[in-house]
Amino acid sequence: MESITYYFCCDECENKDFRPVYNFSLHFHSVNFSDDLIYDESVDALYQCTKCRKTFSRKEIEDKLAELRKMKKQPPD
Repeated sequence: MESITYYFCCDECENKDFRPVYNFSLHFHSVNFSDDLIYDESVDALYQCTKCRKTFSRKEIEDKLAELRKMKKQPPD
């Protein structure tokens, strides 16, 4: 059986190499039972093209890979 590898590529420059970019944040909000603010910590991961520096979310990458899977599973016309 033949093996074929497809890569997620940047839609701007067709590069297939990416590096992770992380954003760290705190989200402050109040609650009804206290005058003190509480917070939630968050880490957002983006992936940046090493050539043109365009960023993609994990969801964008997963959606594109799902399209590739769907395209390859369809029988040829």
